[in-house]
This record gives sequence, C-alpha cells and structure tokens, in this order.
Amino acid sequence: MDNEDGASVEAIGGTDEVVSDQLVPDEVVAEVAPPDRSDRLRLILLSALMLFVEIALIRWTGSNVVYLSYFSNFVLLGSFLGIGLGFLRARSKVNLWPWAPVALSLLVAFVLVFPVKINRSGSDVIYFGEFSSTGLPTWLTLPIIFIFVAATLAMLAEGVARTFARFEPLEAYRLDIMGSIIGIVAYSALAFMSAPPVFWGLIAAALFTYLYGRDMNWIQVAAVVILLLMLTGESREELDRWSPYYKITLEPGDQGSYGIAVNGIPHQAIQSTELRRQLEPIYFLPYQRAVGNPLQDVLVVGAGNGTDVAIALNAGAQHVDAVEIDPRLFGLGEEFHPDQPYADERVDGYIDDGRAFLERNDKKYDLILFALPDSLTLVSGQAALRLESYLFTKEAMVEARRHLKPGGVFAMYNFYREQWLIDRLVRTLDEVYGHPPCIDTLGVGGGLALMMVSDESGALQCETIAQVAAEAPPPATDDYPFLYLKERGIPSLYLQTVLLILLASLAMVRVAAGPLRGMRRYTDLFFMGVAFLLLETKNVVQFALLFGTTWFVNAVVFTGILLSVLGAIEVARHVRFKHPVRLYYFLLASLVVAYLIPGSALLSLSIVPRFVAAIVVAFTPIFLANLVFAERFKDVGSSTTAFGANLLGAMVGGVLEYSALVVGYRALLIAAAILYGLAFLTGREHLQGHSSAASPAFTSD
Repeated sequence: MDNEDGASVEAIGGTDEVVSDQLVPDEVVAEVAPPDRSDRLRLILLSALMLFVEIALIRWTGSNVVYLSYFSNFVLLGSFLGIGLGFLRARSKVNLWPWAPVALSLLVAFVLVFPVKINRSGSDVIYFGEFSSTGLPTWLTLPIIFIFVAATLAMLAEGVARTFARFEPLEAYRLDIMGSIIGIVAYSALAFMSAPPVFWGLIAAALFTYLYGRDMNWIQVAAVVILLLMLTGESREELDRWSPYYKITLEPGDQGSYGIAVNGIPHQAIQSTELRRQLEPIYFLPYQRAVGNPLQDVLVVGAGNGTDVAIALNAGAQHVDAVEIDPRLFGLGEEFHPDQPYADERVDGYIDDGRAFLERNDKKYDLILFALPDSLTLVSGQAALRLESYLFTKEAMVEARRHLKPGGVFAMYNFYREQWLIDRLVRTLDEVYGHPPCIDTLGVGGGLALMMVSDESGALQCETIAQVAAEAPPPATDDYPFLYLKERGIPSLYLQTVLLILLASLAMVRVAAGPLRGMRRYTDLFFMGVAFLLLETKNVVQFALLFGTTWFVNAVVFTGILLSVLGAIEVARHVRFKHPVRLYYFLLASLVVAYLIPGSALLSLSIVPRFVAAIVVAFTPIFLANLVFAERFKDVGSSTTAFGANLLGAMVGGVLEYSALVVGYRALLIAAAILYGLAFLTGREHLQGHSSAASPAFTSD
C-alpha cells in the first residue's frame, strides 16, 4: 500500500515473488495495519480515476492526432501495458504514483503542441494509408504517444496496486471493478452532455486532489493546474464543438456556408441548396434519375447537418426521415443551415445508427439514400470497426431493399477514393438485386460516385450501368465488415506497428518491473487475459451489430461486462466449488453455443427478445470466464503480480484482435476457446481443490 508517508508495502503473498529489483523489506510488511473503510474508498476512487483517464485519453488523443482515430487500440495497448507495469511495481521502493499528474500533463502538452492531420490517400489500408506531414512524422509521433500513455497509466496503476495489495485478492478485485464502473459511468455522463475536455480534466483534477490529500506537493498542484489550463484553452475555442465521437471544428466560408472538420479531417459542408447545386450537381442526380418517383417517403441515412435533407425537400419529397448518428452534427444543421431543413414539418429527425434504424422498423420508402455516411472514426478503443461498418455489408443492403416500396429506389454516394472500393459495392448491389446499379462518377479512378438500383427496371433512367469487375473484392459481411480492406490480411503498416509494440513492451516490462520469473506461476492468468480481451471484443462488435454503433450502446456493453465481472466475483466470494475444473467445461460449452449462434441470427427478433437473447449468448461466457478467473485469483500468492500478468495478457489480446482482419470476428471465439484451453493446461495444479481465501456461504459441487 501507498501510506500517507509514501511507504510502499506488499501485504499479500510471500517474498519470493520477485517483480522488481528493489523490494520492500519484510519487516515493513509486518507493520501494516489491516485495511479499513477509508482504504476501500481509496481503492475504489483510484480505480475510477485510472479507467476514466484511460477512456478519456483514447477519445481525446484521437481528436488531435488523427492517426489515433483509426489506431485507437494503439492507446488501449499502451494503457494495458502501463497498468500491467504499475501492478508489477507494487512492491518497488520507488513510488511513481505521485508523478502521475506530471506524466498526464506532459502527454496532453505533447499532443496539443504537435497535432496531426490526415491526407486521405492510400490503396489497400483499412482507412487512409498515407498521412500528411503536419505535426511530427508518424514513426516519431506514435512511439512517443505510446510511451507517454504507458508511463501515465503505469503511475496511476501503481497507486491502485499499492492499495490493492492491502486486501485479500477477491476483495481487492471487487473494489477495483466497482471503481471501474464509476469511471465508465462518469465518462458516459460527460459524453451524453457532449462536454468539452475541460470537464474531463476537472474530474481527474478533483480525484487527484482528494487522493493526494494533505500530502499533495507543489509539483503535483502545478501539474494539475497546467493540465486544466491546457484543456480549458482547447475547450474555449470558439469554432470547436465536442460530440460523443469527435472534436468538430466549424469553419466559416463564402455565401453563408460553413466547412465542418472532425478530428482534424474535412468532413462536411453546410451549404444552401442553390449553392450546392452550383458546386456539386451530382447530389441532385438521384431525383433526376428516379423519374416518376412520387417521393412520398424518403429516408436519408447520414443526414449530417441537413444539406442532403434540404436537397430532398427541394426535389419534392413529401416526408423525410433523417437519420444521423452524431447529435452535434445534427445540432449544427439546426443552428446554422441556411435552409433550416430540420425545422421543416415534413422532416422527422432521428439520432441513431442507420443499420439499427432499419432493423427496428418496417416502414417502406420510395427512396432510401445513404448520403456520405463516412464516420472517420472507430466504434471504440478496441475492434477495427468504424461507426458505419455495418451499413455497407451485404446483409445491410438486403435489409435496405426490404424497406423499399414497389418501384422504390436505393441510392448511395460518397468519395470512394479507390476504384476497387467502387467495384466492391457494385458487386454487392449486383448480388443483392440480381443486376448491377446505375453509376455516375466524378473524378478518375474512384472519386465521387453515385450508385442507384431498384427492383423494377423502369424506376430509373440510367446513362451508365456499372460493370461488375471480375477482380472485384467480395462484399463485406456482418462477420467481416471491413469495407475498406481490399483483401483479407493485416496491412503491413498495422503489422509492423503491433510487432514493434510487442518488442517495446517486452523491453519496458523488463526495465521497469525487473525479472519476469515472478510471473511464471501465473502463466494461466496471462492466457486468461489474452482470451478475455478477444471475448470482450467479440461482444462489443456483436452488440454494435444488434443495437447500433452508437456511443450509448458501447457504454452499455462495457458497463454490462463490468457488472458481469462483479457478479462473478460475488459468486466466487460466497460459493466454494469442490471441482473448479468443471467451470472450464461450462465455459467451453458457452463459447460453443455463442459460436453456433451468429449475431446476425438474432436480428430477426423484436427488440426486447433480441436484447434478452444477446445478453444470454454474449454475457454467459463473460460471466463464466470471470468465475474461472476469480476462483484462481482468490488463492494467488501475490495479487498484484498475478493481476499484472493478467493485464499484460490483455495487451497481447489487443494485438491478436487484429486477427479478425483475416478470419472475421466470429472466429475470435475459437481463438478464445484455445487460449482458455492453454490457461487450463498451465494452471492444472491449481484446479485440484484449494483452500478458500474467503468464507463461503455454501459449497457447490
């Protein structure tokens, strides 16, 4: 524990657990008093601070360093590495926890001084392969941020670990999870309010101040003040808005127009209908091609600031359902659009995921338009899944077709950048409708393209019918929703990055935490960490498919996972399993069931049965996996070393997550089953019955 005078101790486990070159003498351990209520509160708040800062960094760094909009699990990996290091250092004589606000302030300063913007180019990388030269070079920016993130989280985690070590393992784990739930709920509340970063800083500053208490020195005070000043300065930028997904920058233009950049990337334009007609007449072609379409009901997915909705109204639409995932982009349209389309009584606006909106209603439309639904960001800190990924799968196109009236038309346009991407979408529409779409393009080799298709041949007047290229990539699917990846495989940029991360992490663990032999007895917990991260990723993407890729769904999933973990801990604290090996059998069975029931199979259910079924299928393995972990963890010799090994395993799991780019997300369940099998094999000696660290209420066979 980190006492008020700064002494560090290890209250649980023997002195044979070598995790640092400098350990606290045994005589200090004997002087430690049992933990009390204040220690419990301290551990909860430390854990809340740690998770809150981790989530905030994933969100905030991506808003200023655009590489991280597409490599957000880069920050997640750094966080896992740092937290693992912090726990491995729990018994070190040198306490780094007091330096956490300094490291956090330095990280924020670096990002603000060297922000990075993107140049949208590249041929086969998932997002945009080549980056602009703004800021420092990629090879320098990413390592510096990775090191800063790992160092910051290591210092925060060391504060957690030194208190964690004072409790029995399961009690410590329980309090840690309770704090994590508080951290994610606090961040979700700020996301709901679209709060700017200064509010994130205020929460972190308040927790730092409370946790340091009267021992807070001038360096810590200065670091916290500087942190708040930096975040306040950014939050006061007059043209910036903060949504749950982006940093949105409004840029005034000519004739009452505005440009909109998100996370430093040009994204949308607020323009009057007449100005748009002059500059980009292709946006009016869907209505010119759909001759005779009554336009009684029109659906615009990716409505953004409302320009596409205004065009639909100008073309004679009698009613428009406008679906936009980002409430702030929608709000900018309400506030600044010169045509005020969202104030028109013919328009109903929905803040929702486009695929989820289609899945939840049976309304039919004369025209369905996917209007530039390019999110430019990922769903979460894990999973290479963009907000719009499930909108362009073959299954999504089938669902859109189901919502067309007789003679109805489906249309989509975007800046596709690459011809192979257009070819993929043409092939997808050809397979869904039985014939290729009409196509209009601007630019050579895949510029702005409009594709339109209908079940009835007379519904469209085409000038050009797209040709289905023989070499066209296959359609994206719900299990493999990587529209922007030309071929299955891990792009070289990603592969090189993750290999460097692993090598750097191994070196950092050795330097910061000392010899690794103390973790050997916890190899099974390491494998559990790898497996659980893959299992968690699979659940994140499954709920995104079933209920939408919105920030709210994401927050609910992570909160649900933490609650499942907490439930497993409570069961392990009060139930004694005579044969813990059977838990592995139940876990394997639940993984088999989850694999046999693909997420898309639940889409046919109405919303309530779908939600119940999704919870049962997804969270049963989560619960059982954590029951396996808790049963093992409650009798470990050194709780902090064991927990550190598990967290380092989670970091490796974050790297293995990229295997989904080769095999799809469903196959992650197979990988998880194999890894839990390795945990079983390496931890068999602990499954032969053991004494409980808790006082069980009853015993179970």
